[in-house]
Amino acid sequence: MGDDLDLRGRGLSAVPSAVWEARGLRSLALGRNPLGAVPDAVGSLTSLTALYLDETGIDELPDSVGGLTALRVLDVAHNRLAALPDGVARLGALEVLYLGDNRFTALPEPVRALRSLLYLGAAGNRIAALPEWIGELDALVELYLRGNPLAALPDAMAGLRALRSLDLRETAIAALPDWLAELPALQRLDLRWNGLLLDPPAIVERLRARGCVVWL
Repeated sequence: MGDDLDLRGRGLSAVPSAVWEARGLRSLALGRNPLGAVPDAVGSLTSLTALYLDETGIDELPDSVGGLTALRVLDVAHNRLAALPDGVARLGALEVLYLGDNRFTALPEPVRALRSLLYLGAAGNRIAALPEWIGELDALVELYLRGNPLAALPDAMAGLRALRSLDLRETAIAALPDWLAELPALQRLDLRWNGLLLDPPAIVERLRARGCVVWL
C-alpha cells in the first residue's frame, strides 16, 4: 500500500478495512468522502504523520486519534465538529491543525496542549472569544480566524512572539490592542471586511512603518 494513501473524493461511505491494517502508513487522505464517522481503528495507524479528514461529514473524532503521537498534520476542516476529544491533547508533535468551517463556538480545550503547533486554522466557525491560554501556543507562526464573531483579542496573545501571519477578516473586532505592534515576528495582518473597524487606528501605521503588511 506504500507510505502514502490518497483516497480523496472516491465516494466512500466507509473506509476499506485493509486501510486499518496498513500499520506503516505515514500519510492518509480521506477527504471529500461521505464517511459520516471515523472508526476507533484510526488510532492503530501509529506511523501516521499526516491525516486528512476534510469534507467527510463527521460530527466527532474518536478519542483513539490520541494514539497518533507521530502526527504532524491533522485536517478536519469543512465538517460538523463542535468539539475535539481529549485524545487530541496527546498529539505533542502536531504542527498543522485545520479546524475551519465547523461548528466550534470556542477553541477546543485539547488544543491548549499542542505546544509544537505552527499553523492553526479556525476560520468559518462561531468563535466569539479566544481563551487566555492561546498565549501558551508560543510556537505559532500562522493563525487564521476569518469569519468568526470575534469582538476582541485577549492580551495573552502578546506572548505569540513567533507569529508572522494573523488573519482577522470578517470578524467583529472594534479596536486593536497596543501589544499587536510589539509582536516582533508579525509580517502580515489582514483586517479586511471588518465592518466595526471604522477608522484605521494609529497602530496600523506603526506596523506598516516597521515593514508589516496590513490589509484593511
